[in-house]
Amino acid sequence: MDPGISIPPPLYGGHERLVAMFANEYYKLGHQVSLLAGPNSNITGEVNYFGSNNLNRGKWHKFIELLYAWYFLFRNRKNFDIIHNFGRLAYLIPILNTKAAKLMTYGRAINPKGIKIISALPNKNLTYTACSNYCVSTGNVIGTWKTVYNAIDFSKYKLNLNVLDDAPLIFLGRLDKIKGVHTAIKVAKKTNKKLLIGGNISHTPDNLAYFNELLKPQFDDKQIIYLGALNDEDKNKYLRLAKALLFPIEWDEPFGMVMVEAMACGTPVIAFNKGAVPEIVVNDLNGYRCDSIEQMIEYVSKIDKIDRTQVRNYAETRFSSKLIAQQYLELK
Repeated sequence: MDPGISIPPPLYGGHERLVAMFANEYYKLGHQVSLLAGPNSNITGEVNYFGSNNLNRGKWHKFIELLYAWYFLFRNRKNFDIIHNFGRLAYLIPILNTKAAKLMTYGRAINPKGIKIISALPNKNLTYTACSNYCVSTGNVIGTWKTVYNAIDFSKYKLNLNVLDDAPLIFLGRLDKIKGVHTAIKVAKKTNKKLLIGGNISHTPDNLAYFNELLKPQFDDKQIIYLGALNDEDKNKYLRLAKALLFPIEWDEPFGMVMVEAMACGTPVIAFNKGAVPEIVVNDLNGYRCDSIEQMIEYVSKIDKIDRTQVRNYAETRFSSKLIAQQYLELK
């Protein structure tokens, strides 16, 4: 895994959380596990550290990381049966043509150029995976591709069947414009519902301005309540309380882990029909897909028709960490 954020992450870091979870699941399934990741990483198994926990590190630092990953993988090329890469595709170059099974996993839109370059080199036992059919479609230009969904540890989330009539709505995610927080606020105001907002503030100039100018002035600690960045315990606490999770994305989200986290608590999801949403949200079963703010407002009034037990059961049969870890191992 790329350095930059430790494994597992203290707060946000979806890919980093997945790496920790799958490493621990592989160990529980009886496999020896070795992790190459940034400082302060911790799994059940062997950890090898490289790079630094700094998302703003420069190109030179990333080049040094690449060289170290090449050295580590080439030196250990005969020691592993499966090499599961959640980091840069270029890490695999020295061992592309070795005996070990190689899984290259993507969690965001893929640049086909890199796939074409790597696939043109001598290689064997290389499988590309992505976290949804939508995500696979962005990179499936050559090679062997499989959809393997993201997962969560359902033991960390508790089903809540006793939601109050005046329970709030919730938005959880990075507070970027493409995540649609402003739309969630409009829906809450139109439906006269409280809205809990959990998420980290982006520090890119455009999204920082978006937060300060459009979002922050609407936080009143009464109806529109900003909770700050949430850890796993906080997410379980607040997602369980909510009537529904609003997911009004303005981009093609490759997966959207928060939807499954909400479902693990029995909380249905009302989401814009973009990216991987059609692969996760089933109308009238675990929430509603919609194409406009007007539809989202309408579905808020219907959310009590959803069976919260059914919401969790459906999600657990498709997105549990044990199930998805086994799917990865079957690709070797």
